[in-house]
Amino acid sequence: MYRNVLDYFEKTVAEVPEKVAFSGEHSALTFRQLYDCSKAMASALIRDGYTKEPILVFMEKSPEEICTFFGIIRSGCFYVPIDEEMPAERIRLIIENCSPRAMICDKSTKEKAESFSFDGRIYDYSELIIRETDEEALQSVYDAALDTDPIYIVFTSGSTGVPKGVVACHRSVIDYVEQLSKVLGFNRDTVFGNQSPLYFDACLKELYPTLMFGATTHLVPRQLFMQPKALVEYLNEKKINTICWVVSALTMISAFKTFDLVKPEFLHTVAFGSEVFPMKQYRIWREAVPKAAFINLYGPTEATGMSCYYRCEREFGEEEPIPIGRPFYNTQVLLLDETGAPAKKGQPGEICLRGTCVTLGYYNNPEKTGEAFVQNPLNPHYPELIYKTGDMGYYNEYGELCFLSRKDYQIKHMGHRIELGEIEADAAKIEGIKICACTYQKEKDKIILHYVGDLSEKELTKVLKDALPRYMLPARLHRMEEMCFTANGKVDRKALEKM
Repeated sequence: MYRNVLDYFEKTVAEVPEKVAFSGEHSALTFRQLYDCSKAMASALIRDGYTKEPILVFMEKSPEEICTFFGIIRSGCFYVPIDEEMPAERIRLIIENCSPRAMICDKSTKEKAESFSFDGRIYDYSELIIRETDEEALQSVYDAALDTDPIYIVFTSGSTGVPKGVVACHRSVIDYVEQLSKVLGFNRDTVFGNQSPLYFDACLKELYPTLMFGATTHLVPRQLFMQPKALVEYLNEKKINTICWVVSALTMISAFKTFDLVKPEFLHTVAFGSEVFPMKQYRIWREAVPKAAFINLYGPTEATGMSCYYRCEREFGEEEPIPIGRPFYNTQVLLLDETGAPAKKGQPGEICLRGTCVTLGYYNNPEKTGEAFVQNPLNPHYPELIYKTGDMGYYNEYGELCFLSRKDYQIKHMGHRIELGEIEADAAKIEGIKICACTYQKEKDKIILHYVGDLSEKELTKVLKDALPRYMLPARLHRMEEMCFTANGKVDRKALEKM
């Protein structure tokens, strides 16, 4: 039984030392290079007195940044990734929350790092990896480690505007990647195409399975996600056979008829999550890569990434959402009503998660931790925390778990309870609509539909009147040249609300 994520490293580096582990736009690192550089870095950090504490990583997305994560873990500390895409105020709040004593940068970020309100020591990656390795110190740190020690803090958006730092431990990450790997069938021949930024937990799906199996991960250049034809050509050039992407990254390809020009030649596994896959776009993908396995993944950062999966092996009705299916082995879903009791058959409830997947809580934030990580209401006998996701779900006629909406996407309008996601789903089916999202102005009691597509606002209004009940019709349609996305590729609803 492994107790440290880097235990996988020892076996892999012995078997395939010269194989490329991670490849980026400007560089690549083999398993041997990763191994040696991370040990040198860890030795330097231990020598300088850092132990069991957060260390900031402020680097451009690259194999070297991943190496830095591993070096920090090997030192017995835990990494906190930040990025140039983040607003300065968000970075300030993260630093304020963690109070780190050290930050690791590269040559492209060091100057900006020095402009932060940061009192700790700033290290240059290139200087750390040439330090002398101290095997005795590394072994001492390893011997004292537990599987409940933190491995990283990743920050999610808080409802008050203050980011919340989710702390995960080795045990939950090991459990997650082992279950995910079994479901998606990862092995040494897996070639990942990474989409997510490295400051999101979504990158776990590639980082640690690559170590486990001696696979290869290509960090797809960010700009390609605005160039669908070039993106598919990149997948073919690198012979990428496995992608685990947010839905909007997939629909950006299919909605713009990219498959009329070029199709993925090597893909055999397409995993998707974070948003509902519009059935129209899903079918375009299925037709383009008919031999690939399609797996819907669901799960929050607070439960170490993805917690549920569904293999798409049957035909779906036009109105049917793709289920999120069943929990991974060693994870349980509790569907609870507002009283904390199990939701009645056929009724929706809040998705709550139980098991090793549940993370340690929010760093230096006991109030928010206490709100979301709560005692299991079905167990009054001993302490047992579950995570309340804030997502509503239900079981369909096949007994498959389905996502309904966020609790905060449900509104009361014209005397009716309305799921904004339902409006989005109906609008997405309309011919000529490429992507859409709903927002709600509570003070004006107005539903707004933002969309990218070929139909004029007048034409879309006419079609929607036939597709939606009167009380669900948007008060305003907002046609856009392109949709707003967050850095992780999800629709940026907060940006839309300001329009």
